[in-house]
Amino acid sequence: MLSPRPISGRQVIRFGIFEADLLTGELRKNGLKVRLQEQPFQVLTQLLEHPGEIVTREQLRQQVWPADTFVDFDHSLNTAINKIRDALDDSASNPRFVETLARRGYRFIAPIQVKEPQTPPLDKPATPLDETDGPAAQSTEATQLHPEVQVPIPRRSLTRALFALIQIMYLIFYVVALWHWEGMDERTSSSLPAWTPSAILVVVWMTALVGIPLRLYLLSAAAFDHRGLGRNFRRLFLLVLPLDQLWSAAPLLLIHQIGLGPAFAAMAALLYVPFSERTLIRLAYS
Repeated sequence: MLSPRPISGRQVIRFGIFEADLLTGELRKNGLKVRLQEQPFQVLTQLLEHPGEIVTREQLRQQVWPADTFVDFDHSLNTAINKIRDALDDSASNPRFVETLARRGYRFIAPIQVKEPQTPPLDKPATPLDETDGPAAQSTEATQLHPEVQVPIPRRSLTRALFALIQIMYLIFYVVALWHWEGMDERTSSSLPAWTPSAILVVVWMTALVGIPLRLYLLSAAAFDHRGLGRNFRRLFLLVLPLDQLWSAAPLLLIHQIGLGPAFAAMAALLYVPFSERTLIRLAYS
């Protein structure tokens, strides 16, 4: 039988960019509330109260599901674990938070920090400008660093918007290149060997056919805040990187219009864009 650790006052457990308020039953990511139903949160609480320990399915049944509750326990527990993983953007195959031990139970594997409430000394009455509630504390909270990227945590809406703008930029590249492909053929034919323009056109067409649906998916996933976007983008990055590196050479086709220096500057900036995409995803979905 599990014996929960004592909760004094309002206990908040921090792990990564998440916080679980055990008193109010709220889960937050980067300070923003994440939707998680009561029963999955109770299961998460049991795991958080025993970090690094195996919590068996039977122990979870005794703690979360009362003896007089008539439900399909196995289905209910599996559903609760899946909802926890969705909320944490976690996966069973590559867990960062909740590890499954086959036929035994579950274990919370991420480091945690317990935040206890700070109370003013008895001989010092609390005031509106007390350290625990004043601007200094708010400033410290506002400058909290991301555990992976080590930069102040920005608003998720900002990182998602920047990521979406990058996808729109590439969609514009693809559409404009396909729209003016005949002019591009003439421009390359005048300054490159005979076989090169045809090769460039094949690369443009093939990468655009792959890139357009890819960018539409990433754009819609960011717009609708798809919780699995972080995991999916990590899998797609090996496709996104060479695709973006190829299209970083596009400004060279505009040397006659914009000049050699600006064309190389634009190419250098585009070479860095896929790594910026990865950083934005880590900020919003890690």
